[in-house]
Order: sequence, then C-alpha cells, then structure tokens
Amino acid sequence: MAGEPIEGQILLLTAAKASVAPTRLPDLIERTQAVLGPALERYRREYERLYVDGDLEVFLVEWGHWDDLGARLEMTDRELSAVRRAHEEQLLRIGRRTDREAEFETALEIRDPVVIGTGAS
Repeated sequence: MAGEPIEGQILLLTAAKASVAPTRLPDLIERTQAVLGPALERYRREYERLYVDGDLEVFLVEWGHWDDLGARLEMTDRELSAVRRAHEEQLLRIGRRTDREAEFETALEIRDPVVIGTGAS
C-alpha cells in the first residue's frame, strides 16, 4: 500500500483546529488514501498535478470534489472538513519548503488540493 500522504505534525495541527479527535483523524486520512491511491492514474489523466516527489503527488480539483469523496466515504461534515483541511495544510507545508507558498496559496483560491501518497509505508 502507498504511504500516508499527510505528515504527523499536520495531523496534530489539523485535528486541533477541526474539532475532530486527534486519534480519529489518522484513520480518516487512511480511509481517504485507500480510495485515492487506486485512483492515482485517473487523477494524473484528469487533473493538474501541482507537485510531485518520491512519496506523494498533489492535484488541483474542482470545488465540490471533496463533497463527492466525503459522501463516498460516508464522512460527517466535520470529518470531511478535517480531511480537506489536512490536505490543504500539507500543500502549504510543501509550498513553504519549496519556496512556492505564494503560488500554492493562489491555486487554493480557485481549486482544492488532493494529496495522494505514492511511496512505501
């Protein structure tokens, strides 16, 4: 199975902001990755890939994409908000590390990010 796409520190930060138990968020991210990982090739064909490294790929998706994923995963609004926020925070962390933060923030004004793990766990 591909590695988890969201760093532990991002999970802690997001859980604190999202009213989701810190012990619950990793499970939600894992469930999301279980759906996203097998769809990686489709994401590569259908969406703009904003970033790639050996462990993950980040795609920009249309508004509403997360709502569809949340329904498929039977997540509550609060759970879905936490997962979406974790993906956003991970992208912004990548942006700070790669000196692309302004570019990524601008992209978030018009689309949502989806981070898909590709490395080994």
